[in-house]
Amino acid sequence: MTQPFVPAKRTIMTPGPVEAEPRVLRAMSTPILGQFDPLFTSMMNDVMADLRRVFQTSNHWAFPIDGTSRSGLEAVLCSIIHPGDKVLVPVFGRFGQLLTEIAERYGAEVFTMECEWGTVFEPAEVIDEIERIQPHIVAAVHGETSTGCLQPLQEIGRCCREMGSLFVVDAVASLGGTDVKVDEWYVDAAIAGTQKCLSVPSGMAPITYNERVEQVVNARKKVEQGIATAEDELEKRKQPPIASNYFDLSQLQDYWSPRRLNHHTEATTMLYGLQEGLRIVLEEGLEERFRRHRFHEQALKVGLQAMGLSLYADHDAKLPMVTCVTIPDNVDADAIRHLMLEQFGVEIAASFGPLKGKIWRIGTMGYSCRRENVLFTLSALEAALLSHHVPIYAGHAVQKALEVYQRNTEGVQES
Repeated sequence: MTQPFVPAKRTIMTPGPVEAEPRVLRAMSTPILGQFDPLFTSMMNDVMADLRRVFQTSNHWAFPIDGTSRSGLEAVLCSIIHPGDKVLVPVFGRFGQLLTEIAERYGAEVFTMECEWGTVFEPAEVIDEIERIQPHIVAAVHGETSTGCLQPLQEIGRCCREMGSLFVVDAVASLGGTDVKVDEWYVDAAIAGTQKCLSVPSGMAPITYNERVEQVVNARKKVEQGIATAEDELEKRKQPPIASNYFDLSQLQDYWSPRRLNHHTEATTMLYGLQEGLRIVLEEGLEERFRRHRFHEQALKVGLQAMGLSLYADHDAKLPMVTCVTIPDNVDADAIRHLMLEQFGVEIAASFGPLKGKIWRIGTMGYSCRRENVLFTLSALEAALLSHHVPIYAGHAVQKALEVYQRNTEGVQES
């Protein structure tokens, strides 16, 4: 007989997943309800309302896709891309490349523009490409965790609205940690994830979209055989149906509307967790939550620099919840990470593509964004570097970070 799995205690300081809120875990351990139980459908409505507040939108449609963050990206893109549609993707890291990959698989004619990893685009650069290509869809990443950068969106969104392009935004890393103003930034569809700043286990992708997207989706609506009514069968589609059944937003709308037309079996406990995670975000308040993330980011940065380490992409477009550290010359980057994990139980992340082996990425997201986590991470990193005889300023990092915490002149709630 196999022994029960008991996970080790970890301090997770990656850019996702992060430590789950204890309240979320408690909510997820409560009894199962049937997916059409009035108590459960009432909770579905509450989740939609809370998502609107967190996305800062008045959109009617705001609900989670059952699956990881990528499922939300795919649901939105497959539901609005027609084969041959022009899709423009500004790529400044790994997840812009993912948007490209998904769009290509659904038959789009994809146009990309790229800038050096560790930088972002000037909005005017993207606007010039929109005007030149006149795409049906512009798909952009907001917070790029592979590089620790945050792309300004409002001017791009305004241009998309004026040009008639749909603006789709990957807000997986940013929702709940920094401003995501869906309506103010002219975002037509936004996709998030549970496992980052919302501090819920991975397994759902909250999305929201407006009437412009809904119009495209409804033109392709097909209710699947076996549950379609005679009235559904009489409906004449204006466009070919959406290629995916599972990710078909037109069917998911019926599931999340008063019709409650069966599409899949809802991930009940995940929705419990999402509801509690959203409640925690809204109890804290969006502005206070964003201020907390910036505050702990500052303490971490000060500590790293006091150690003698260089920050990567530390500029005005830095993503507040991800701090990238340039790996010193002749240092075995993975050995440092492994020592931190094995001896301290602290996990930080490597990176991808052209940055693989060049930077470490430290996340300060959601419930992981706490004073004790920042101080412990600095201690573990310093000890690991000293163990590998890396020349650093020993004993400085924690002290400098402590000074930030002891000042705390703004009275930020630290956890």
